[in-house]
Amino acid sequence: MKYIKVFISEIPWNCSWHCSAMSVHERENEDEQSGYEERILMANDRNYNSVFDYPDNTIKTSKYSFFNFLPINLFEQFQRLANAYFLILLFLQLIPQISSLAWYTTVIPLVVVLAITGVKDAIDDVKRHQSDKQVNNRSVLMLVDGRVVERKWMNVQVGDIIKLQNNHPVTADVLLLSSSEPYGLTYIETADLDGETNLKVKQAISVTCEMEDNLKLLSAFDGEVRCEPPNNKLDKFSGILTYLGYTYFLDHDRLLLRGCIIRNTDWCYGLVIYTGPDTKLMQNSGRSTFKRTHIDRLMNVLVVWIFLVLGAMCFLLSIGHGIWESNKGYFFQAFLPWQHFIGSSTTSSALVFWSYFIVLNTMVPISLYVSVEIIRLGNSYYINWDRQMFYAPKNIPAQARTTTLNEELGQVKYVFSDKTGTLTENVMVFNKCSINGKTYGYSYDANGHRVPVSPNDKVDFSYNRLADPKFSFYDNALVEAVKSEDHLVYLFFLCLSLCHTVMSEEKVEGELVYQAQSPDEGALVTASRNFGFVFSSRTSETITVIEMGKIRVYQLLAILDFSYERKRMSVVVRTPEDRVMLFCKGADTIIYELLHPSCASLSEVTMDHLDLLGATAIEDKLQSGVPETICTLTKAKIKVWVLTGDKQETAVNIAYSCRIFKDEMDGVFVVEGTDRETVLQELRAARNKMKPESLLESDPINICLARKTKIPFRMLDEMPNGSFGLVINGCSLAYALEGNMELELLRTACMCKGVVCCRMTPLQKAQVVDLVKRYKKVVTLAIGDGANDIGMIKAANIGVGISGHEGMQAMLNSDFSFCQFRYLQRLLLVHGRWSYNRMCKFLSYFFYKNFAFTLVHFWYAFFNGFSAQTVYDTWFITCYNLIYTSLPVLGLSLFEKDVNETWSLCYPELYEPGQHNLYFNKKEFLKCLVHGIYSSFVLFFVPMGTIFNSERSDGKDISDFQSFSLIVQSTLIWVMTMQIALRTNFWTLISHAFIWGSLGFYFCILLFLCSDGLYLMFPSTFQFLGVARNILNQPQMWLCLVLSTVLCMIPVIGYNFLKLLLWPVNVDKVLNRIHFCLKHPLPPPVKTKVKHPSLRRSGYAFSHKHGFGALITSGKTLKSNAVKTSKRAL
Repeated sequence: MKYIKVFISEIPWNCSWHCSAMSVHERENEDEQSGYEERILMANDRNYNSVFDYPDNTIKTSKYSFFNFLPINLFEQFQRLANAYFLILLFLQLIPQISSLAWYTTVIPLVVVLAITGVKDAIDDVKRHQSDKQVNNRSVLMLVDGRVVERKWMNVQVGDIIKLQNNHPVTADVLLLSSSEPYGLTYIETADLDGETNLKVKQAISVTCEMEDNLKLLSAFDGEVRCEPPNNKLDKFSGILTYLGYTYFLDHDRLLLRGCIIRNTDWCYGLVIYTGPDTKLMQNSGRSTFKRTHIDRLMNVLVVWIFLVLGAMCFLLSIGHGIWESNKGYFFQAFLPWQHFIGSSTTSSALVFWSYFIVLNTMVPISLYVSVEIIRLGNSYYINWDRQMFYAPKNIPAQARTTTLNEELGQVKYVFSDKTGTLTENVMVFNKCSINGKTYGYSYDANGHRVPVSPNDKVDFSYNRLADPKFSFYDNALVEAVKSEDHLVYLFFLCLSLCHTVMSEEKVEGELVYQAQSPDEGALVTASRNFGFVFSSRTSETITVIEMGKIRVYQLLAILDFSYERKRMSVVVRTPEDRVMLFCKGADTIIYELLHPSCASLSEVTMDHLDLLGATAIEDKLQSGVPETICTLTKAKIKVWVLTGDKQETAVNIAYSCRIFKDEMDGVFVVEGTDRETVLQELRAARNKMKPESLLESDPINICLARKTKIPFRMLDEMPNGSFGLVINGCSLAYALEGNMELELLRTACMCKGVVCCRMTPLQKAQVVDLVKRYKKVVTLAIGDGANDIGMIKAANIGVGISGHEGMQAMLNSDFSFCQFRYLQRLLLVHGRWSYNRMCKFLSYFFYKNFAFTLVHFWYAFFNGFSAQTVYDTWFITCYNLIYTSLPVLGLSLFEKDVNETWSLCYPELYEPGQHNLYFNKKEFLKCLVHGIYSSFVLFFVPMGTIFNSERSDGKDISDFQSFSLIVQSTLIWVMTMQIALRTNFWTLISHAFIWGSLGFYFCILLFLCSDGLYLMFPSTFQFLGVARNILNQPQMWLCLVLSTVLCMIPVIGYNFLKLLLWPVNVDKVLNRIHFCLKHPLPPPVKTKVKHPSLRRSGYAFSHKHGFGALITSGKTLKSNAVKTSKRAL
């Protein structure tokens, strides 16, 4: 809530004014340019400019073309270790001396994986091509041969003169030459550049603004511009214009940047300075840093581990082959002589090493990465389709703008949030006011008792034709006071209608549109407008107000504009009755200081003329559900830090309102030192109160810091002796982020429950996020709505953009986007947790099934002389990962839920395992490996023991290789199906179809591959003729299947039971509580409203900036025609 005090004074003497602007200490790292190269261009001379080979205005964000897609995409895909591995493996399989598998067992899976990934990349790039084409083909008016013609954006070149119209985007970075406004002024909106929605003013230099829209003069303009080379500094530009023998200095105020929108200006002409990739907008876009998840990095490490295990097994088996050849192999050479190229057992062992490298290649799962991409894509669609994250007022759904970070959403430990527009609505509302001690804005019943505001109490402003229909107020007493012509009420609203720097525009007859430097001023002027004091128009010397239907013109004598230091503004006017009056409005805290007893000498002089009219309550409301969302995130042990450019008082106010800070905290530390020593002292004093032992040399972290000073290491969490908060401003932060001071800041801040950093630059926001990410080694999330938040959005592991009132730049640079902060809890606690759980279950099962499948060959080696023979049919090896086991694991990874979304939000504690990565880590991987070794042992020896020396009922032997192979692979498929069924908690029709359907599909394919027809067509490829028919009707087959399944399931069931009984974690206790509640439903809990602190904290001017005061008094806002007095409203 914001409070503004309004004052009035009649001044019978001359006044002198002094305004000092607040200086803000900012530290920014700027790269020094070596070898400065200036840009030279000539207006209206394409031949001259072509010598410098400047790019045209075409932009390109796509990666591929029709001709280079295949080679570039394949090159990128083979940079993945697994894909490169299988390519090398394919070449090895083409060597007949070592190949023990058919080439198609590797080619088919590899081609499928490459094709799926390639199609996905192609679809993404086609969308980029379409976006580029749409932008490049926009129309713009260009000056050609003395005429204004329509051209496409991509045809604009450096040195061209273009015409821009009202509400149109700027085509390129152009030097403003002239405009429809007096003095060559042009109003622009820069929301897509810096996130600010308030209007900014640009002005042409005098020598060119006189040309106005004279096409003859503009066509003859041949000025030469020398300026700095293209760079990404949005607020800096320097150059020199040489024209008619004179030179003129050019600065940022003369330049219109691409991405700006022309406002309140009918037309303007500009000289193109930078085009396409050279524009400051494109220079700032750059290449997005590819973000990898923690699980991605872990998978890469595990794949390397698998390579090492694979190499060790191949080496062990090759040694076994050499020993076997030396001891027993020579007895078989009469039947199986050595090839001519094998001269000894050592040579044979070397070849067998590579043969086993091929046989055991499925230890490294080729379909792992493509399966992960499919899972992430599916979970991304869940976010896009979530109706509860759809914002109906703007018709905007939540959007997953990347498909690579879904499971990372389930591991977030720190959330860094902007304030204005992210936690708040960035829409100022005139809520209440107090005039002469009487408060207006509350509803009362018949007995005079205050009651909650009801929509039925809304004030009817139909009596005022110029009222804003979107304005709402709920106290008719104020309307009655206005109509009764109460003198103080009259002066109160007169002050609001005069003391501002708002610009008015009448786009449609009778409809006024206000353009304010801040939403604060707009809300106050709109309020006075609705109550009958309509600010109509202004010149450099007058302000026209329609007071209760009567037009009155006030002479403007002086404006003392708003500044961050003064936190107030004043105007001096002469009324139509020839009275000189001063109106002042400002932050309540500042006004109270002016009336403080220490100002007694001032009061003696001025109080005879200074009267307090009243106070207004302007509120930038918190977005709906923000306090509840932050409380929920806190319960999930997610820390929320506010990083804002706003002032300290407002930031702290919001922190209390949204429950980041609480009144019951043991303390809130404020760091506001202006030098390094003071900041260090304040940080250590805070740490001394929270945890005194952290300052001792014997502290474990201090010892660790003394040993590891160069390489960033993981800083452990420290538990404070209580609950604390921290506030630090940008000036102090500049010192705290230097050298070893950053560790002092990090330790102090991480002990606190909540942290507020205010008056920050965009660079400092990114530095704070990077600091936590580097030393805490946790998943960070940054959320913001403006272009000034892009740095921290890109620096964090996950960037979330709010589609708000500050443009689209934050959203376009984010990984996920939606419209309301409250959706964050659903994104993390529901979609994030589900995605993390699903990915962990997928990886555990995927590695397990491949280990169990591959290691059967290892046991078989001890019975075939280590000769690199395979247990399975080659077609089974080809189809195992791609067909037989692909759908069940995808079904598990896309539809699995341990609890539904309601329980996920009711028990935020369920989120904790992801933060500590409990469900899949190196320890869990080793469990998968041990489980796979055990299962492969069972899958090999149980079938072997079952059919050893066995016969059918008709006396025929079934102890042949093909029968054994079929029993092993069928048992393997059955065991894998039971394992995934055991891991599934949430059964759907699709889950049943995928799991049991895949099992049935395997037996159908098995009968087909063993059919007579297929053998007759391809006898050398399909050699298991009739084996399926012969073995599937044998009791030994089904006995083996049941026994193997039971033996493989017992350890899993036993481990899960003992784990819950002996080593339960917090999440297990919560799940038990949920299951108990499901069996014994309780009555629905009574919803309690989050208690907000009752302390009044002023938040004035958290969006108010230096206004148009100097511009107004200069007279440059005057239209060329006379200002029209609005009599149409009468």
